Amino acid sequence: MPTSEQGAEILRMNATFRLQWEETQQGYVLLYPEGMVKLNQSASEILKLCDGTRTLEKLVADLEAAFETTGLGAEVATFVEHAKGRGWIIT
Repeated sequence: MPTSEQGAEILRMNATFRLQWEETQQGYVLLYPEGMVKLNQSASEILKLCDGTRTLEKLVADLEAAFETTGLGAEVATFVEHAKGRGWIIT
């Protein structure tokens, strides 16, 4: 299996969690059996792309293209590591 340092791991949401828009929260939330996490816009955009088709490198490239910016790599990588630590994202 490729190492995360190579950026070759495919990122996907853990099936235990469900990302959905909540009108009452006016934002995306991450639902799981024990509760809910309200997400900020950046976290939502990252998690929406963790669909099992992208590596970290591709995820960053797609976000930078979508938001017409550069330099998101470190911030996205930090969030992905945090989300993996919480079990939201698996590889």
